[in-house]
Amino acid sequence: MNTANVNVVSGGPGGGTPILSVTGVTKHYDSGFMLDDVTFDLPAGYIMGLIGPNGAGKSTLIKLILNMVRRDAGEIRVFGLDGIADEEQVKDRLGVVFDSSYLVDQWRVGKVGRTMADMYSTWDAVKFDGYLKRFGLAPAKRVSELSRGMQMKLMLAIALSHDARLLILDEPTAGLDVLARDDLMDLLRDFIADGERSVLFSTHITADLERAADFITYITGGRLYYTGPKDEFEESFRIVKGGPDDLDDAMRGAAVGVHAYETGFDALVRAEGVGRALHGRVGLGVEPASIDDIIRLTNTRDAQAAGKGSEQ
Repeated sequence: MNTANVNVVSGGPGGGTPILSVTGVTKHYDSGFMLDDVTFDLPAGYIMGLIGPNGAGKSTLIKLILNMVRRDAGEIRVFGLDGIADEEQVKDRLGVVFDSSYLVDQWRVGKVGRTMADMYSTWDAVKFDGYLKRFGLAPAKRVSELSRGMQMKLMLAIALSHDARLLILDEPTAGLDVLARDDLMDLLRDFIADGERSVLFSTHITADLERAADFITYITGGRLYYTGPKDEFEESFRIVKGGPDDLDDAMRGAAVGVHAYETGFDALVRAEGVGRALHGRVGLGVEPASIDDIIRLTNTRDAQAAGKGSEQ
């Protein structure tokens, strides 16, 4: 992808030091996968959704931010501090929820709170007990006895109970029903309401992004495709629909990605290129592009072959 097409957020309204700053971060694996030169900023007071297809590099990026794996190049600063040199200070103010439990299976929920009190300098036992009640988590239950959704709620209760300034959530709504997901989105909006805290969360459930995210960072094939305001991301594209005879070289050339099927096609076109795509044609439909549409159509074979969906 041409880097001129990447929209980068820096600092946010009012400027100031971003709560999270990722600059030129690169990680190589022996398997051949590479997270390549990823750069974005998350300002204080906002929620950023981290999106991309499976295997795009989202979990790798989160592990790099948390210093669970070492980067090969680049810099990560959290609260203006170096993520490696100041790791202990940084992690004391981070709240983390993974897509699977990091807790000891045999611990009882009540012991989880007592254990976390020794790990965080600002642990609030009263707040933790309040979240246990809100989430319906019985202190006598063992972690192994909780469903995946309830384990997610327990990790969320931990994350929200030690005055964290940044929440990092990896698929936080996995295993939650629609009501629990709504409750979580409300919690995240409340969390950032003072303008001093932020949230980075990866998800495949784009309805959650529509409701809660201010910014989007989209990674595909290990490379940054977009980072910027969510509304601008969606408004940058349109879906052009037509019959099989309308899909010619000119249409493919105007499109970022195309999905062809027996009765027609969907073409993802940049908003400013819609006029060129429709020039001299009749009977084509134009629709807004959803986040799902953009992910789907920037990962077609056409998009990848053109270097638009997997190359920066």
